[in-house]
Amino acid sequence: MSEQDTVEPLIVVGVDGSNHSKEALRWAVAQAGMTGGRVHAVMAWEWNRNPFSIAPVAAEVSDAEAVTVEEAARRKLADTVKAAVGASPGVPVFRRVEQGSAAQVLVDASKEADLTVVGTRGYGGFKGALLGSVSQQVVQYAAGSVVVVREVEDEDDD
Repeated sequence: MSEQDTVEPLIVVGVDGSNHSKEALRWAVAQAGMTGGRVHAVMAWEWNRNPFSIAPVAAEVSDAEAVTVEEAARRKLADTVKAAVGASPGVPVFRRVEQGSAAQVLVDASKEADLTVVGTRGYGGFKGALLGSVSQQVVQYAAGSVVVVREVEDEDDD
């Protein structure tokens, strides 16, 4: 048996705390359960470089504050994973927080993944055919296969 046969398939899923990313995470965990895989829930964070924002720009921020921003992302990811799949999802779910734009972080993570999963807003009609900017970039530039999961619509919303 080769090393390739003994390694669990890796599913990378983009998580930002939104309902559509929770739905993508649930889908990825279910897929990992069917394939004997593992999931890396990936959240990106980056400095707000908008000169008109109230928050300080990266050049003015100390290293201690940088840890605080990253720690906030780590907490948000942990809370989102727990809300979406619970404390014991039945498959290994690792949490990864990386600095950078969401699309670039996910494209980079796709290079080591067997499958990349992203969520997208559940618009109906013509808008439903459109992808968000992050989803579009991941689909276009990912190193391997990508699944785009739409948020489940309530049947009462007709």
